[in-house]
Amino acid sequence: MAIALLVLFILWWVLLGRLESALQQAEQQSVDMVLTQLRSALVVKGAEAMLSREQSLSKLEGQNPFNWVDHQWANYQGDCRPEQIEAGHWCFASRLQKETGERADGWLIYKPKQPINVENKRVGAGRPIAWLVTTEFADRNGNNLRDQDERSTGLKLQPVPFRKTTVNQQDARR
Repeated sequence: MAIALLVLFILWWVLLGRLESALQQAEQQSVDMVLTQLRSALVVKGAEAMLSREQSLSKLEGQNPFNWVDHQWANYQGDCRPEQIEAGHWCFASRLQKETGERADGWLIYKPKQPINVENKRVGAGRPIAWLVTTEFADRNGNNLRDQDERSTGLKLQPVPFRKTTVNQQDARR
């Protein structure tokens, strides 16, 4: 009886390890899929802005890319504060304009349930990750800084370091 229980315990332990690995892989694929869809929406929105006389790429910086995709996201919470993010969910934390009190640009945030790799970086479970919609530009001199003569070429999701102050106070583009 003890040997049977030991074998069952070992099988149960192996099964739980495989289940955890499958959950991590599923969450990672889900995050990759959402980021791919949002980046596709940024390409379309950027092209529309470049062709339009009413819009510009700079006006779209910091905006919520979820608003540009015609899709109902089950794990998207909408506007949030970093301390309110549920694990396994996305949200958009917008900053308040000090002068007017209106919501302005902000950060796209995801809080993983499992430890996963996002954009070649390991992210622990429950540690939020943040992105900012910024403009891409033709970096002719290779200094990774936009100079006046370098034109904007589109929109991109830029990963930003997530700190509690990121969403409340700092400008992640600096």
